[in-house]
Amino acid sequence: MEVLIVIAIVLILTSSVGFMAFRYIDKARQVTARSQIETFSMALQTYALDCRGYPTKDQGLEALWSKPVLEPVPSGWNGPYVDKKIGQDPWGNAYEYALPGPNGLPFALRSWGADGREGGEGNDRDVSSWEN
Repeated sequence: MEVLIVIAIVLILTSSVGFMAFRYIDKARQVTARSQIETFSMALQTYALDCRGYPTKDQGLEALWSKPVLEPVPSGWNGPYVDKKIGQDPWGNAYEYALPGPNGLPFALRSWGADGREGGEGNDRDVSSWEN
């Protein structure tokens, strides 16, 4: 009987720790998305210095990893500008790249959050290059 009580207590403690871990996993995904967007922003700035402009929307973020083949092909491309091929955001969605960006910015990068849709709160909140 004592063993069953100890097992029950261990299971209760383990499940409470598991629920706490999920909260931290969600926070880590938000931080990862923000960090990746900042990395891509710096890479886009370097690309613009070398190529005298940003990649077109059709060339996309892939232009940071491999030289674009779509027109206009940049003669000054000196990449790759990122350490590895551009992947998906922490929720498995593609990052959105837009030209021009809002409020007069030259470009915009966005992750749609866990729900994959605009807006949202908490883990569904969008992460963008123009907001903190």
